[in-house]
Amino acid sequence: MDDEPAIRRALRTPLEELGFQIEEASRGEDALHLVRIQAFDVVLLDINMPGMGGIWTLERLRGLAPRLPILMLTVRDDEEDKVEALELGADDYITKPFSMREVVARVRSAVRRAQTPERPEDAPIRIGKIEVHPARRVVKKSGQTIRLTPKEYEILYYLMAHAGRAVTYGKLLSSVWGAQYREEVDYLRTFVRQLRKKIEDDPANPVYLVTDACVGYRFNEEMPRMHRNDPQSGEAYLPVT
Repeated sequence: MDDEPAIRRALRTPLEELGFQIEEASRGEDALHLVRIQAFDVVLLDINMPGMGGIWTLERLRGLAPRLPILMLTVRDDEEDKVEALELGADDYITKPFSMREVVARVRSAVRRAQTPERPEDAPIRIGKIEVHPARRVVKKSGQTIRLTPKEYEILYYLMAHAGRAVTYGKLLSSVWGAQYREEVDYLRTFVRQLRKKIEDDPANPVYLVTDACVGYRFNEEMPRMHRNDPQSGEAYLPVT
């Protein structure tokens, strides 16, 4: 759902190749109408939609379909909009200009997460070499127990339980320390630096716990492919128009 026809055309082909049936909307009001009359697996929503706008459309869509995966399309300098969208329930965001491989990977991940049955709270989580066992509050890497402080454990558990999603600084601080800590970003960064030293092979170049610049953190669910920037990939990027 984007007001730029060129972007909608560029997105259509790779998504149809994945087996999706595509519906397009150039205004927020049209997007809401479509969601009211039929079921969707995922929504790509431009923040800068004409009419009611992408953020307001997101709020209305969340009311209509609480579990529908919604990925926001943004330009690089819309950091405040990204944070607002994630706080209001967007599942992820994709920044323009974007590679088609990134779009496909993010869409597939969002749909997979939405279709996965809810995991019991005490069920172990395993991603790459990292394991979290909530029932015992035990963390392992390559089978070896890692000693974490209580807050380091809570940060890691929250991010792994929401793996693949960007979690804003404010949301992570509120979840681990409480709402009164929402603005203590430097405080959080200190804990994340220490956590990376314990779970990453190279803390200066993290593969698991990655930063979404000016937004928050993300526990990478597809490693190392999604994290690596390969200049030889030959990917085509869509410019901002």
